[in-house]
Amino acid sequence: MKKKVKIGIIICDRYRTCAGGKCFRAMREKTGAFDVYKDRDIELAGYTTCGGCPGGNIEYAPEEMKNNGAEIIHFATGMVVGYPPCPHINYFKKFIKSKYNLRVIVGTHPIPEKYYQTHLQLKTWNTPEWKKLIKPTLSDKNIRLIYN
Repeated sequence: MKKKVKIGIIICDRYRTCAGGKCFRAMREKTGAFDVYKDRDIELAGYTTCGGCPGGNIEYAPEEMKNNGAEIIHFATGMVVGYPPCPHINYFKKFIKSKYNLRVIVGTHPIPEKYYQTHLQLKTWNTPEWKKLIKPTLSDKNIRLIYN
């Protein structure tokens, strides 16, 4: 029997009507940022939005997820591919780690190719900080096309 990991997913509030299709598909297929769980089963302990800028739900949602067994929080890929990407992402990571002692992984599903190309043109991710943030979801072009 595989060891199970319980996770929570926090999405950007501008995508609050998102049903999570790409995130859940990637979780099931263990692609994108979920490829770190290749040898584990994944159970979802919570799924919610950040609450809108500047992320009011970040203060409370991780606690509920942790109470439901979450060991790791994933920020949905939408937080890095949105226009503009979340300007609070690093602060949110530090806050959740400090207050709730939960690991935070930036990303869920692979970055879709259409977003990747636009952000290349905009030079959004040209800094070392952003290159590190998108690394878990930066798949090869074929996978990015599948997630378009």
